[in-house]
Amino acid sequence: MKLAVEKTSGLSGSIAIPSSKSHTIRALAFALLSSEKSVIHNPLESADTLSALFAAQALGLKVSKRGNKWECTGVGKDINSVDSIDLGNSGTSLRIFSSIAALGPGTTRLDGDESLRSRPMQPLLDALESLGGAAKSVKGNGCAPLKVGGPLRGEEVTVSGKTSQYLTSLLMVAPLLSDDTVITVTDLHEKPYVEMTLGWLDELNIAYSHKHLTTFSVSGGQSYPGFSKTIPADWSSAAFPLCAALVTGSSLTFSGLDPDDSQGDKRIISFLQQMGADIRWVDGSLAVTPSSLKGVEMDLNDTPDLLPVMAVLGCFASGETRLINVAQARIKETDRISVMCSELRKLGAQIEEREDGLVVRKSSLVGTSVDGHLDHRAIMALGCAGLGASGITSIKNADALDVTFPLFVSKMNALGCSFRIEE
Repeated sequence: MKLAVEKTSGLSGSIAIPSSKSHTIRALAFALLSSEKSVIHNPLESADTLSALFAAQALGLKVSKRGNKWECTGVGKDINSVDSIDLGNSGTSLRIFSSIAALGPGTTRLDGDESLRSRPMQPLLDALESLGGAAKSVKGNGCAPLKVGGPLRGEEVTVSGKTSQYLTSLLMVAPLLSDDTVITVTDLHEKPYVEMTLGWLDELNIAYSHKHLTTFSVSGGQSYPGFSKTIPADWSSAAFPLCAALVTGSSLTFSGLDPDDSQGDKRIISFLQQMGADIRWVDGSLAVTPSSLKGVEMDLNDTPDLLPVMAVLGCFASGETRLINVAQARIKETDRISVMCSELRKLGAQIEEREDGLVVRKSSLVGTSVDGHLDHRAIMALGCAGLGASGITSIKNADALDVTFPLFVSKMNALGCSFRIEE
């Protein structure tokens, strides 16, 4: 599939941002790990969250969809072991449900698409084995397909923080183990995502403590209660229409966003304000108006998903934009540092790749054919770049748009964008 984009100006209106992928996947996992009933209100229904739903159901979760809510009954620590679970393109789901599957009595195989098979898993597999589980990469390359099984026991364990998802996964299962667990994490990145997980543990009254997000002590023998949770809007998804507004010199309003939510990507507001964007809260909605942007240095270690969209904005900001300390962006759906550098260059961007980020200078972009690499954030970011590029930009390998923002094209076109899907 291709996404064709024409240069556009004068967008207008309001957009409702879809629900958070990160919260929806966590909600499904915690609902599964409770033996009581839970209700998830306003969940995101996208490719990634449906992969998580499929995994949770395979491991024992019963779900009834009623309107805009999912009514769930979990199994606590009595997890099913199943022959195989296909997690599609969802790295978050692969990491979280690998530890959950290791609670089961038998062996479960977890796999996904070609991109998912490239995501590093060995640090989590090693941690699960330290906790008494069986956790192997079938091909011996530290990636999916995986085979995992239990039982797990509480122990002292060390895990890499190169992706926060390893730690989140262990924190979720640790309360259900019979003994206490002490987790030491090294070189932790993406701290807001760990804080999101801890926020869930707090809401569910789980006993734990931590020292500066480096050592976590979790009491064993606990159980998860049922819950009722409304999923907030996704700040990561909001980044793209925000970018579109600034690229096209437009005024837009954004509804459904919570400035107090734990999502790290809400920091895009402060990043944009540093660049000179006129963006503010008005009557509970976020409003952006035409602004002249200037290049700044941004540390994206806590917010790696913002790298693609901030790279695009750097092309429209005076001077130099430096995106630093975000080497973990190389182990997402693609190597996003390399992908955004190569594809924006095709459009005429003055951009340089660094080991841990990108340097971007103000550029005059010209539409041409680029590759979305089946990476939803790269595709949406390149779509925003196309709105400010002369002529037509054609993005091939754009099939992954539905991973987090299924209605991206229709919602953006309703604001005045010129997006067109081509087979």
